[in-house]
Amino acid sequence: MNQIMECIPNFSEGRDLEKVEKIAGTFRAKEQVKLLDYSTDKDHNRCVITAVGEPEALRDAVIEAVGTATALIDMTKHDGQHPRMGATDVVPFVPVRNCTLEDADRIAKETAAAIADRYGVPVFLYEKSATASHRENLANIRKGQFEGMAEKMKKPMWRPDFGPDTIHPTAGVTAVGARMPLVAFNINLNTSDLRIADEIAHRIRYINGGFRFVKSMGVMLEDRNLAQVSINMTDYTKTSLYRVFETVKMEAQRWGVNVVGSEIIGLTPMAALVDCAEYYLRIENFRMDQILETRL
Repeated sequence: MNQIMECIPNFSEGRDLEKVEKIAGTFRAKEQVKLLDYSTDKDHNRCVITAVGEPEALRDAVIEAVGTATALIDMTKHDGQHPRMGATDVVPFVPVRNCTLEDADRIAKETAAAIADRYGVPVFLYEKSATASHRENLANIRKGQFEGMAEKMKKPMWRPDFGPDTIHPTAGVTAVGARMPLVAFNINLNTSDLRIADEIAHRIRYINGGFRFVKSMGVMLEDRNLAQVSINMTDYTKTSLYRVFETVKMEAQRWGVNVVGSEIIGLTPMAALVDCAEYYLRIENFRMDQILETRL
């Protein structure tokens, strides 16, 4: 069977849908590549695209998409709730079928080299592709964001892995790497007090002593006047969604605040949701092959 790899590039545009369509369009009508999903968020001012395909074909489509984003997005005019450092902010490659993290790492490095060579955009390697331990965590690389990145890159420890030693004037900096599947899981609170969401995010994220496979931050949803705990679950098999959800509910109650909803951005593995169903429904001895769709 063919190798199948997934890529979930994040682009710093979530308001101009014409630009988003042009970027997403680079994945359409490509042999051995399929555009599965793309979503936008006006508050985050960000677009997340999910595509799968054979590794080399997917690599080439991603490189083209980065070129389109570089031409269309001007980071000097960008603002949004989500931290960002580039027009193409982050490009993760994830093994799906008949391929390994090592295969994803190879494709990530080939992609990173091409982005730097063709478009003059500096690229950092992160997660499983990182060349140093302090570059594994994307938050460490992104700290300072677009506005502070030029000064940050003057330090020897923050020279990019590929490309020039300073930011692209309008496209900024990009991170590329191989990683395991990630679930982007956001929890909305019935409060407009961003400090509460910030405090909860601080308590649950690993870097502050929380769950090992959780990254989180507080975000304000301006159009709904709600504070949100925005979460990246970096390994749902070891830190489950329901455990984080229940912890956020418990922490919110300290401020007299309730959870009013949650959302998943992009695609997610079925097992991550089945795990939640087992917990909340108290299903005993459940097996994945009991799901109809897995037997078709």
